[in-house]
Amino acid sequence: MQFADILPQLWPSLIWPLIRLIFFISVGLLVANFIESFNWTSKIATLARPLIRFGNLSETAGASFSMALFSGVSANTMLSEAYEKKTILKKELILSNLFNSLPTYFLHLPTVFFITAPLIKGAAIIYVALTFGAAIFRTVTIVVLSRFLLPDTERSTPQQEEIEGTKSTTIDWKGAFTKSWKRFKKRIRKIIRYTVPTYILVFLMHRVGLFDVLEKGMADYLSFLPWLTPQSMGIITLHIAAEFTAGLAVAGALLQEGSMSYREVVLALLVGNVLSSPVRAIRHQFPYYAGIFQPKMAAELIIYNQLFRVGSLVLMGWIYFLATL
Repeated sequence: MQFADILPQLWPSLIWPLIRLIFFISVGLLVANFIESFNWTSKIATLARPLIRFGNLSETAGASFSMALFSGVSANTMLSEAYEKKTILKKELILSNLFNSLPTYFLHLPTVFFITAPLIKGAAIIYVALTFGAAIFRTVTIVVLSRFLLPDTERSTPQQEEIEGTKSTTIDWKGAFTKSWKRFKKRIRKIIRYTVPTYILVFLMHRVGLFDVLEKGMADYLSFLPWLTPQSMGIITLHIAAEFTAGLAVAGALLQEGSMSYREVVLALLVGNVLSSPVRAIRHQFPYYAGIFQPKMAAELIIYNQLFRVGSLVLMGWIYFLATL
């Protein structure tokens, strides 16, 4: 088979998605560089200022939190840049990344709601409310943990004073562009060096069926949840082995026929969400994170994110399960 025959197969599944990924990471990197060049970090952080003050988080964390409402790539790029310049420590990088859970949820909320509502009707409100509650729980927990784990930011250090001093300097658009572009060229080479091989590796793992084996294996071992109905098993299996909308379509059909209640559908979707998270994090999240952070750091952040996310969803599901007995 010649390359001309292979290209049409690779373009939609590997080349074009990889180009899009690099493009959005590049845009996020440029935006983060411009914000830093103009010293806008403190202004953007205003939205989250009460939370970052209580949690002893830096203005970088606050700015990242605010940016996450519009672009997760830009938000994470700001954290990565600050960590590499040692203006934040590893502990704050991890906490700040977890802190962005709520704005990241808001970024995807319209899509989630308008997909679920037509298919599962009233159950969509319950499901979205529970996942929203889990996002709020994660953010509040991180703020409380940060208050005890991070030093009081009101006690100024020489390093902080130096950073504060740079905020007073002014720069024009040309200077900001020159500075941003210089840093962008240096950083984008590194991003491509890590992102491209990682994405190709994940693509090959998917093509050989590794993720299908993992997903089907997880779907086959649901006997440890005896309270799930047989109909729920179908929703969960499709949620894991196919995609979220496949499970929703089945749930909608079963609701329409009266075979399942709102409670059973919501619990099945929550279980499917929890069980599908790890595999989807490796498939979709790791290539993007590896382009922004060092691969080792990217893996750490994904593990913390998934453990925290799964724990919060399990908690919300348990509360809902007990409340509806």
